[in-house]
Parts: sequence; structure tokens; C-alpha cells
Amino acid sequence: MRIVLVGPPGAGKGTQAAYLAKNLGVPHISTGDLFRANISQGTALGKQAKEYMDAGNLVPDEVTIAMARDRMAQSDAVNGFLLDGFPRNVSQAGALDEALAADAVKLDAVLDLEVPEDEVVKRIAGRRVCRNDSAHVFHVTYSPPRAEGVCDVCGGELYQRDDDSEETVRTRLEVYHTQTEPIIDHYKAQGLVVTISALGKVTEVTERAMEALQR
Repeated sequence: MRIVLVGPPGAGKGTQAAYLAKNLGVPHISTGDLFRANISQGTALGKQAKEYMDAGNLVPDEVTIAMARDRMAQSDAVNGFLLDGFPRNVSQAGALDEALAADAVKLDAVLDLEVPEDEVVKRIAGRRVCRNDSAHVFHVTYSPPRAEGVCDVCGGELYQRDDDSEETVRTRLEVYHTQTEPIIDHYKAQGLVVTISALGKVTEVTERAMEALQR
């Protein structure tokens, strides 16, 4: 299957992408991984992306699209893939349509993870990270530490990252609504959108998604 995963920040796209890709037997392709792989390997596209990033600028759509096309052409993606974080806007969605058409393939579905805005804010703004090890993550509501402000694993101080503040989260949501959400209508016109609730346990959401994709 060839799937695009969309949803607001805090919807659990990264987590669901990993589970769904494994269940479907296709590679999980994320924008972040594309950038990291191309930059670390020193590809021509990676060098271009790094120049923009080092200058504090956004990587142009054409560079991102070229990276995605290269990745989708690799042998493990011949029979399908799950795109996470791409396309981010209608321009990228149109370019993806053209790239797939040129290869005589098409998307099977666009999975839209739906989460109420207040829940998104609650999920992200409630995160607390250990200063000693950023892999130690807690949540004031869903997975609180035994002692407030103290990491259960190493005893380090827990803090809220700047990009997890409520103000920053609401700004990120506004960017999503204005830039990324319009791709849902773009794909609805093609009859590709499958919308599911992303509320509940991770396993419940995964089961819900698999059922929706297999209809």
C-alpha cells in the first residue's frame, strides 16, 4: 500500500507510522529521516538542504520533493510506503501526484488522524523531559513521574521544552491549519481520505487505522 499520513502536531503520527509500516510491511518515510540521511551521506540534495538549514531558511519544496522521489524509488519501497510529514502543503501534494503518475503508480489512501485541538495542547504542553537524558519523557497527566519534577529513571530534573509551551503549540497548530490541512481537501477530491479518531491507547488507534485501511 502507498499511504500518506496526516494530522496535527500531537496526533501521534510518528508512533502510528512506525506501527502501521511494520504491520503493512512497507517502509516508513519521514521528512526528518530524509533530511538526516541525505545530509549524513553528503548527497547533492543533502548539501543543498544543509545550506538552507544552516542559513536558518526553510528547505525549498523542490529539494524535499526530490529527496522523497529518490527514497520512494528504492527497492524496499517498490510495493508501497508510508509517508509521514510529506507532503506538507498543496504544492507538495501536487508534485507528489505528478511524481507517482510518472512512475505509473498511485496512492491507495490518505490516513487523517483526527484529534480535538484542546487535546493536542494537553498532550504536548503536558510533556516533561529529563535534563540528563531526553529519551526519558513523562507527562503530567498520562504518565506522571513518581515524584513531581524528578525523573523516575535517573533522578534528573524534569522540565518543559520551549517548543512544548502552550503558546508555541497553538502557533504550530495555526501553521498546520493554514499550510498542511488543505491537502486533506486536495485528496478528498480524489476519494483517498480515510479519517479516524486518534484518541485512545496507541494500540487502539493502530487497530482502528488498520481496519479503516483494509475496507
